[in-house]
Amino acid sequence: MTVIRTIIQGAAGRDFHNFNLLFRNNPGYEVVAFTATQIPNIAGRKYPPELAGKLYPRGIPIFLESDLLRLIHDLKVDEVIFSYSDVSHEHVMHWASRIIAAGASFRLLGSRPTMLTSKKPVVAVCAVRTGAGKSQTTRKVATLLRDAGKRVVVVRHPMAYGDLAKQAVQRFATLRDLKAHDCTIEEMEEYEPHIKQGMVVFAGVDYEVILRQAEKEADIILWDGGNNDLPFYKPDIFIVVADPHRAGDELRYYPGETNLLLADAVVINKIDTAFPEDVDDVRESVRSVNPAAVIIEAASPIHVEDCEKIRGKRALVIEDGPTLTHGEMEYGAGVVAATKFGASELIDPRPYVVGTLRKTFEAYPAIGQLLPAMGYGSEQIKDLEATIARAKPEVVVMGTPVDLRRIIDIKAPTVHVTYSLQEIGKPDLADVLAPFLTKSNRAKPRRRKSIR
Repeated sequence: MTVIRTIIQGAAGRDFHNFNLLFRNNPGYEVVAFTATQIPNIAGRKYPPELAGKLYPRGIPIFLESDLLRLIHDLKVDEVIFSYSDVSHEHVMHWASRIIAAGASFRLLGSRPTMLTSKKPVVAVCAVRTGAGKSQTTRKVATLLRDAGKRVVVVRHPMAYGDLAKQAVQRFATLRDLKAHDCTIEEMEEYEPHIKQGMVVFAGVDYEVILRQAEKEADIILWDGGNNDLPFYKPDIFIVVADPHRAGDELRYYPGETNLLLADAVVINKIDTAFPEDVDDVRESVRSVNPAAVIIEAASPIHVEDCEKIRGKRALVIEDGPTLTHGEMEYGAGVVAATKFGASELIDPRPYVVGTLRKTFEAYPAIGQLLPAMGYGSEQIKDLEATIARAKPEVVVMGTPVDLRRIIDIKAPTVHVTYSLQEIGKPDLADVLAPFLTKSNRAKPRRRKSIR
């Protein structure tokens, strides 16, 4: 048998899932390396032997993506599997061109072979871009299902940035579990709102083991997607969120366009703050590629505690990190709140950033006058705290899903901004979820070809 020497090009999430599902016990392939991007502190480590399986007793090394072309030559690589999300089609094909020129084949994996089938019904919520509003949409779906008497277990797209072997399967039912699992800010931003809502959340690295454990507690599995990646579980109902603030991206980003093509329902979010013509453009995109999809229009109203603290003050706005970095959003709920409630000035954090945050601004110069809540490890959390102190704000406006005051020491007055999903008119999510909002546990939604 000819063994195909393979590199999986990833970002500490989809890449590990693809390996576990298709390559871990496959003697036809030898995965000689992973590469890493988007997430700091992943390269230089190994995918551990406990997860890599019997074919890889020493684990698999993880390198910087910038080393990829050299690795193709040095490791005599036959094929590269592209396995990360929220990148433009142009980005994907530039890598394809470079990899092919270096002598290796370039490959994208299909939706069907990379989705596990659950014994329980699955509702998946994904998006066409990072920061489109998956989180509040997922919370609304969870509430509707719970109110219908269903036991809902949320499974979150991977965010395993620590000890991968220890993080293979994680279960979160209380805020204490966040500390027990040594979660980063990015992880807490996704898990904490669900926990406060009374939901059990699973996450980790090995998503087949996670699924089987979650099924024991659930009537319905709710997949909470990350970035604009595809779900890891085959959905019975697939809800995809689109963002008119980045109209056109729904057809220009990978694999967001794939999500759009597969969606049973598309939520066009943030229509309260978007230009009407941009909402129209997104609606037309949906109709042009997936005319069978139900279109739901929604707003993301903000909720501000003690808004008078903002008025007339020099405000330092902190927003969700990934949304500002590879998500390319120019502002979020924090800026909306600071502007609406009369901040005298938005402080530019760039003169005050320290340590690892300097590298973030160098890598993503378009961030501008916002501070991303980067917290992929203890060093970044300390740098975030120090940067806030150096900026000497009169008020800190936190547009982050997690309350940063529980994690870092902020001396200045603070205001936490949260947001929710408000559907506008009909159809709405209840209409889409109708097969699950009955006494029967097994939905029988409309079936199409593709992943169904």
